Amino acid sequence: MALKVAIVGLPNVGKSTLFNALTQTAAAQAANYPFCTIEPNVGEVAVPESRLDDLARIAKSKEIIPARITFVDVAGLVRGAANGEGLGNQFLANIRDCDAVALVARCFEDGDVTHVEGRVDPLDDLDIIETELMIADLESLERRMPALEKRAKGSDKEAATALRLAQLALAPLRAGKPARSVTPPEDDARAWRMLQLLTTKPALYVCNVDEASAGEGNALSEAVSARAAQDGAKSVVISAKIESEIAMLEPEERREFLETLGLEEPGLNRMIREAYDLLGLRTYFTAGPKEARAWTIPVGATGPQAAGVIHTDFEKGFIRAETIAFEDYVRLGGEAGAREAGKLRAEGRDYVVQDGDVLNFRFNV
Repeated sequence: MALKVAIVGLPNVGKSTLFNALTQTAAAQAANYPFCTIEPNVGEVAVPESRLDDLARIAKSKEIIPARITFVDVAGLVRGAANGEGLGNQFLANIRDCDAVALVARCFEDGDVTHVEGRVDPLDDLDIIETELMIADLESLERRMPALEKRAKGSDKEAATALRLAQLALAPLRAGKPARSVTPPEDDARAWRMLQLLTTKPALYVCNVDEASAGEGNALSEAVSARAAQDGAKSVVISAKIESEIAMLEPEERREFLETLGLEEPGLNRMIREAYDLLGLRTYFTAGPKEARAWTIPVGATGPQAAGVIHTDFEKGFIRAETIAFEDYVRLGGEAGAREAGKLRAEGRDYVVQDGDVLNFRFNV
């Protein structure tokens, strides 16, 4: 699955520093966690997954292949972006192409780093971003309405559905609220996504704090976290400056540095995992002598759908999925031990794959 998260923020909030830390981390882990730069501002990183190490050890795998997620360092937003100010058009187009947004809020004071608005107020920063996204959505829908109305009158069922959903989204937008504040009918989920509205994308609030606040956060990050909870979003506290330093260290030095800061792992690991979870994704594994690999599926995916992530032929010819829970796989020393203990199950077409399942598909092409 090609998954993209846009890193969004005002200028000088630490957005690019955060992106650079992500890419440096990926490069440093290239032996086990491949990284590629698709464009100067697009980076593909591994989803941190400690379970893969256990699987590889037990299965004696030669290679470890993690799930991946793509981050896009979007051009800095300024007030008026929806009307083309700054790099507004590029900014909005890049976000529209992504599945979710990571909203970076400046939660640190530093007289040497000028804020574009002349003050440090992360909640106001978030309001500016949200306002620009709402204006863009509002203008986009209003431009489309005449054509949709004309097609709907001509008995175009798809246009009629799009028109109904556009009207549903316009109501909150005209009232100054994001389109995510309304819930479309379940049967219209796909058509709702096709509207490509910026304010319906899942959001992760990233609190960029000073070095001293990397462990527990500060008053500014607490305010952002409270805002995230109110908006039904998630939040994570990170010091982009520290993450850049950590990314350049050797593994042993990295562990020592984290210990001095009272951190168990880099903040970027939490951010990547939160972004992955934000998209409603889960992981299943395959393990063998050749490789131990993590595969990405949406929550609720069935056995055939999970098989199709590997190859469409696997889904078409699906017979069954030989399934072992991760905990059983590790506790019993792999497939043979799980089979002997009766913990290997044969699951059919209706089985909903669980996070951490170790699977082997049987299929007929």
